[in-house]
Amino acid sequence: MSVTLRDVAQRAGVSTRTVSNVVNDFQHVSPTTRARVQEAVRELGYRPNLAARNLRRGRSGMIGLVLPELDVPYFGELTRLIIEEARRASYTVVIDQTDGDVEEERQLIGGGERSQLFDGLIFSPLAMSGEDLRQRSDTTPIVLLGEHLNVPPFDHIVIDNVAAARMATEHLISVGRRRIAAIGDQPFFSGETAQYRTQGYREALEAAGHRYDPELVIRTPRFHRAEGAAAMAALLTLPRPPDAVFCYNDLLAFGAMRTVLSHGLRVPDDVAIVGFDDIEEGRYTTPTLTTISPDKKQIAKLAVQALLRRLDGTAGRPRTRLARFSLQVRESTTG
Repeated sequence: MSVTLRDVAQRAGVSTRTVSNVVNDFQHVSPTTRARVQEAVRELGYRPNLAARNLRRGRSGMIGLVLPELDVPYFGELTRLIIEEARRASYTVVIDQTDGDVEEERQLIGGGERSQLFDGLIFSPLAMSGEDLRQRSDTTPIVLLGEHLNVPPFDHIVIDNVAAARMATEHLISVGRRRIAAIGDQPFFSGETAQYRTQGYREALEAAGHRYDPELVIRTPRFHRAEGAAAMAALLTLPRPPDAVFCYNDLLAFGAMRTVLSHGLRVPDDVAIVGFDDIEEGRYTTPTLTTISPDKKQIAKLAVQALLRRLDGTAGRPRTRLARFSLQVRESTTG
C-alpha cells in the first residue's frame, strides 16, 4: 500500500498539517521539525500525490515552453536544462514550436485552447513585436527569453548581446585580424538579437580604430548552416576578402567554416571564425570552434524561478535579469 501523510506524521511525531507544510516547502516550520519530517519521508519512501496537490491549488502542474525552432541545437540544450529545473519543483514542461510564425506565437500566448493547458509560459518570441506583446489580454503568467527588453508587464531573461558581440570581435582583433566580417545581421523588425550583435561588433571595431564597412556585414534570413555557407561564399568573392568572421550563432559558423575549407583555405590561418551559443557540436568540429558561451544553466534557472515566483504571488514587479556569458577560445581562432 502507498505511504500516506498520516504514516509520515506518525513516524515523525507531528501532525499531518505539519507534514504537508514541509512537503510543500512552506517556511513556517522549525528547522528541527523539518529535519525530522524529511527523515521520515526518506525512511518510508513517501511520494506526494502531485495530481491531488495541483487540483487543490487549481493548477495543472504544467509549464509551457514556447520556442521558435526545435531543430536549432541551442534551444535543444536550453530545453533540457529548463526541464531539469522545472522537475525539481515538480512541474512538467510541455514544448511547442512556433516556426517564428506570428499567428502561431499569438495563439500560443493569447489565451487559446493550447495555452489554457499551462499554469505559466516560458516564451522565446521571434515574430511578435513589442506592441503585440503589450496587447496580450490573457492573464497566464509569462516569462520572456531573449530580446523585447522594454515590454511590460513581463519578466525577461537575457544576456547582454551588445557586450557579448563586442567581446567576440575584440578577440578577433586581439589575435591580429584586421578585416573582420559579420554574418547574421537582420532587419530590426525581425531580429532584435541580430541588431544588438551588429551593434557590439561595430563598437569593437570603432574602438580599435577599424573602419566599419557595411560590405562586410551579411544579412541572413535564418541562423542555419546553409545561410552561413552562402554568406561566406559571398564574402570570399570580394576583391579583399575578410581574414576573420564573427558569426551570430554556431550554426552559421559551421556553414562558414565549411565554405572556407572547400575553397582550399585554412581555419584559422587564412580566416579565423567565432560563433555564438557554445553548442556541444562546436567542441568536436575540425577545428574546434571559438564561441560566445551564454550560461544556459543560469538562463534556465532564472526563467523557471521567475515563473514560479509569479505563480506563487511572490514575484513583485516584472524584472529583466541578465545571465552571464563568456568567450570559449578554441582552435578556429588560435590554431
